[in-house]
Amino acid sequence: MRISALLAVTTALLAAALPAQAEKVRIGVTPGPHAQIMEVVKKEAKAQGLDLEVLEFSDYVVPNAALDSGDLDANSFQHQPYLDNQIADRGFKLVSVGKSVTFPLGIFAAKAKSLDALPKGAKVAIPNDPTNGGRALLLLSHEGVIGVDPKAGLKATVLDITQNPKNLKIVELDAAQLPRSLGDVDAAAINGNYALEAGLDPVKDAIAREPANGPYANVIVVRAADKEKPWVKKLVAVYNSAPVKTFIETTFKGAVVPAW
Repeated sequence: MRISALLAVTTALLAAALPAQAEKVRIGVTPGPHAQIMEVVKKEAKAQGLDLEVLEFSDYVVPNAALDSGDLDANSFQHQPYLDNQIADRGFKLVSVGKSVTFPLGIFAAKAKSLDALPKGAKVAIPNDPTNGGRALLLLSHEGVIGVDPKAGLKATVLDITQNPKNLKIVELDAAQLPRSLGDVDAAAINGNYALEAGLDPVKDAIAREPANGPYANVIVVRAADKEKPWVKKLVAVYNSAPVKTFIETTFKGAVVPAW
């Protein structure tokens, strides 16, 4: 009995001395800044007992479907209006649990140095997803290039254009393809992450840019059933930490802005 008790105590002490196994979290991101930032988060998260597996996706559609189906535990690539639209359209049981960064949308052109310099009948490419397409139209409206029905709000479409004095031809393309379209169109509204990935400088190269304090802060997203789990709170806390903020500010120099 004494030997058995001694063995039990020894086993318990050895188990207590072993480091706790890190909790595995699979998180989806898009290439470029989101992936770069998440690698820093991954490094910082180790001290909090989280082992992040960062998986890159080349579009805006798959990461939410993969999260909803259980192939991911979290994702970080989208703003709240886009998430709201995806939930409404596809019935995903997803929820945002914290803010990450803002990528101010910019208008880029290969030749024109300003929106006023765009010729009549110019082709202007915008994202073909509902929220970012509306975002681009609102930026063009804010700059006075077109008029948009104010009732349309953030979900404005080309059908909501009320004034178009230059008779601009609005071309809708996949957001990831917009940088490559610059040789075929006169201007393109490009999300900051895709602009950076293509080697564009959103601060210096854009001929128009939306304010950083708009409604398009990107968010960290998990399944609704997981939102209260301890690892979720740890993940958000690490992302919103000082080392990550410093990395964002020093690396992207205003092209990507911390949103918390």
